[in-house]
Amino acid sequence: MLNKEIEDRYQQWLSSPCFDENTKAELAALTDEKEIEDRFYCDLEFGTGGMRGMLGAGTNRMNVYLIRKLTYSFGQVICDHGPEAKKRGVAIAYDSRRFSEAFALETALVLTACGIRAYLFDSLRSTPELSFAVRDKHAIAGVMITASHNPKEYNGYKVYWEDGAQLPPAEADKIMEKMAECGWDIPIITREEALESGLLEMLGQPTDNRYLACVKEQLLHPDMDQTHGGELKIVYTPLHGAGRVFVERVLSESGFSQVFTVPEQADPDTEFSTVKVPNPEDDGAWQLARKYAGQQQADLLLATDPDSDRLGVQCRNADGTYCHLTGNQIGAILAYYIIGSQKEEGKLPQDGVMLQSVVSTALTEPLARDMGVPLIKVPVGFKFIGEQIKKMEETGKGTFLFGFEESLGYLKGTYARDKDAVLGAALVAEAALYYKTTQGKTLADVLEELFEKYGYFLDEQVACTLMGKDGKERIGQIMDRLAADSRESLGGQTIASRENYKKQEQKKDGSVLPLDFPSVNILGLTFENGGFIKARPSGTEPKIRFYFCIAGTSRQDAEEKLKQTKEGFFSLIADLL
Repeated sequence: MLNKEIEDRYQQWLSSPCFDENTKAELAALTDEKEIEDRFYCDLEFGTGGMRGMLGAGTNRMNVYLIRKLTYSFGQVICDHGPEAKKRGVAIAYDSRRFSEAFALETALVLTACGIRAYLFDSLRSTPELSFAVRDKHAIAGVMITASHNPKEYNGYKVYWEDGAQLPPAEADKIMEKMAECGWDIPIITREEALESGLLEMLGQPTDNRYLACVKEQLLHPDMDQTHGGELKIVYTPLHGAGRVFVERVLSESGFSQVFTVPEQADPDTEFSTVKVPNPEDDGAWQLARKYAGQQQADLLLATDPDSDRLGVQCRNADGTYCHLTGNQIGAILAYYIIGSQKEEGKLPQDGVMLQSVVSTALTEPLARDMGVPLIKVPVGFKFIGEQIKKMEETGKGTFLFGFEESLGYLKGTYARDKDAVLGAALVAEAALYYKTTQGKTLADVLEELFEKYGYFLDEQVACTLMGKDGKERIGQIMDRLAADSRESLGGQTIASRENYKKQEQKKDGSVLPLDFPSVNILGLTFENGGFIKARPSGTEPKIRFYFCIAGTSRQDAEEKLKQTKEGFFSLIADLL
């Protein structure tokens, strides 16, 4: 039986004139109380990148009413910043998902009804271009309608602030406060009224051209690309998303003339009909690309997710098979390539800094030390990399070289403040060409070189989905049990320290020490040899993620340790998963 609060929420949606008849019919047809409970037991909340959830009617679902309420609350926060903020306006973009275009238009119309200028892209665009557009238009904020790499049943609303990075926590809290105060009857105007008022402006090719010019400026060997780019064979798939036009264009204009785009996945498709999930991390998403790679004898396979902020990479081995590189491995290779190239040409800034998320590989630690570049770790979410870039600019201390996170996100340059798969595709292609033409190596060879030089660090992420109210409670129980764990070793590896990032403390050598890191809901342990395990509940999905980074003396040693460590770790929480 539903509790009174959930029942009241459900009945409000069934009876209020705020909601249309189709929405009411969808809810009236529900017969499973668990489903009703899941739709109404809570409101969707901001996480690391905004708000994301399954499509459908209800307070815990993405729908046009939530879009309006969220946008109105966001608009009130902007209004609180004064007339100048309203005049600067909000840039809005969307990807190829269900209702993305409609949600983007609703966002623009609610903002313009609040007297706020809206810059709306005329068709689907990538997340990094939205970040660029915020900076390019000197807007106060930005909105991207996307659920990134999630299944087709999801959509989301990513919010950006004036520097082009995702919304800071303080501003996100203000939006949530406003949402708690307002109802579902939100003022809105028509598209025609918005255009006539002059508050709605459409963005298109001029913005595209400026964005792509900034992307191409990040390449390190443009002359080599133009001269030899045609020697590299590339198979690319946009996985039915927003990446195709811009990845094809940046590669072509840079000199990479042998690019074959997977035809079945070239066009936008709300159903993502050729894949289970449109995620380059999922091996199943590569099936068609690998088929064509064999036919084309491709050197490199590239895949972008629906909003084109994540880039997946596979490279050809000497025996004709393909090596699927992880986000950690791509990040390490790009760091090695970018910093190494700048050092070689005497262009490495003396105060250069590299950034990565705290759950990304430890392989980069000895790499950065060897290259003489400070490595700063930040919480999960690319907005924290953006924060550090902003801090460097404001203080004049530090020059941003490269940033990445293990979930296939990379950025070089400061034209945008989010990960960029369009840039990533160009950089990876250039790195592959550079090592092929100058050293006769593939990217897999370069990775092996890094392992031999800095240690065999193997990384693996395990994500566990725990749906609904029960799932949320079990995630909390998992974190409590891990926080209380006191084992001194795992998988034959000695635990050197334990980190509770939420409490900002570290347990080491019998002492509790302060942890100089923002308060975030992550638990970690660090092994004596530099590897680690971290546990993090997702802020935008019903998931808890476990990150393993295990160091070994050889690949076989690291693989065996990883297997044993995972078995020992999960034995403590198996009954809750």
